[in-house]
Amino acid sequence: MSLFFESKFFEKRKFEEKTIKKYFSGAERDFKIARENKDPEVVFKFSYDCLIKLGITLIVSQGYRIKSRTGHHIKILEKLSQILENKDIEIMGEAMRKKRNFDLYEGGVIISEKEAKEYFNFVKKIIAESERFLKNQISLF
Repeated sequence: MSLFFESKFFEKRKFEEKTIKKYFSGAERDFKIARENKDPEVVFKFSYDCLIKLGITLIVSQGYRIKSRTGHHIKILEKLSQILENKDIEIMGEAMRKKRNFDLYEGGVIISEKEAKEYFNFVKKIIAESERFLKNQISLF
């Protein structure tokens, strides 16, 4: 698999294994918050944050750092989808990103319990895929 990392959004950088583990732990921490909470909006927010952090983790594992600029979440989701070779990440991630943005910038949106559970379960699968990828990529875990 050959990935292209645009210099507008990504910067080549070497990361140590302990740094990659730290990024992955941050994603797991957010997922734990989502798992232990009953409020659908909290479940959604921390599931989304976990997905973004997984993307950052896998990008870092490829030797790149994401630059913080307009559209960087889109690029994170796109690269996560490409790295794991899973188109659903880009589709579901984009739906989550739009919902989050609508909530933040357009006055709010109500997340149903059913939606929150669906997003949570999706992110749970992506954590497992990411962990498998990292295990195969480098001896992290």
